[in-house]
Amino acid sequence: MRRRGLRLGRGSPPLAQPPVGSPLRAGARQRTRPSRQGVTADESAWLDTAPWGITPRVAERLQATATEVAHEWGVPLGERLVAGRFSFVAFAGEDAVLKVVPIEDDEADHEADALELLDGDGAVRLLRRDRARRAILIERARPGFDLSHLSEHEAIRVAISSAHKVWRPAEKGRPFRWIGDLVPRWLDNAGDHYLVRQAKEIYATMHPGDTTLVHGDFHHHNLLSHGDRWVVIDPKPMVGEPEFDVPTFLWNPIGHLPTRESVEVWISAFAEAGLDANLLRKWAIVRGTYQGLPLSRGLTADTSPQLRVVRALL
Repeated sequence: MRRRGLRLGRGSPPLAQPPVGSPLRAGARQRTRPSRQGVTADESAWLDTAPWGITPRVAERLQATATEVAHEWGVPLGERLVAGRFSFVAFAGEDAVLKVVPIEDDEADHEADALELLDGDGAVRLLRRDRARRAILIERARPGFDLSHLSEHEAIRVAISSAHKVWRPAEKGRPFRWIGDLVPRWLDNAGDHYLVRQAKEIYATMHPGDTTLVHGDFHHHNLLSHGDRWVVIDPKPMVGEPEFDVPTFLWNPIGHLPTRESVEVWISAFAEAGLDANLLRKWAIVRGTYQGLPLSRGLTADTSPQLRVVRALL
């Protein structure tokens, strides 16, 4: 099916403002498990149980780097925000955030490159970077509510509007990886579960695009209110096609147990906005499989949000 141009809710009611409440707090953010291919030591850098994220050993290493960088850049460094479980994240004064990403997380290699390209248009602005030490200084989103504070209808509208800014033509000469080089590796890492075999069969029928910059970890907790607009944070940028980026909304926000109905609501909304519904379903199965398997300790096929999406679509 030929993809139509992205339409942003033509004829829909105005977007309501988020309700009054608490801004994003530590522990409220979620992201997919980082690639294990980048682990450089025998001991894993990642916790294998809740709350997941980096190990204390890695956190201590990153904090030392953050302290060093903050001193050199002349910015104050607050306490680590546990919301950034897969990196070291702390407020750097009133208007900035300092983030240091572990070398073990190769999916985060080009976060700064994506923020630099977006240049504050639909994303937090990159203020400074140290490529060698994997440190970035970014503007702080205020008030910083995430998309989970909105109703489902409003969240969908904001997601589609934000996607229109983030999904842009992939420029030649940029360092972003192509999803077609990564997805087979991730499926192989998911094990020999029957769902993996089905996902591989589906993926074999797909021909991933390479013309669009995608966020890579696009979901409720990576979209924050900033003044009168919404901005993305924490991109894991790749070159691909827009449909690849949508499935992470289907198993978010944290605590949400997807149903067939909730999955179809999001798919239908993005299809109405111009995406290919069949391709959205295929990507949801493929991505849900490699992100949900092997199962994390304590999860079952019934409690894994990703696998609930996969099973709802098969």
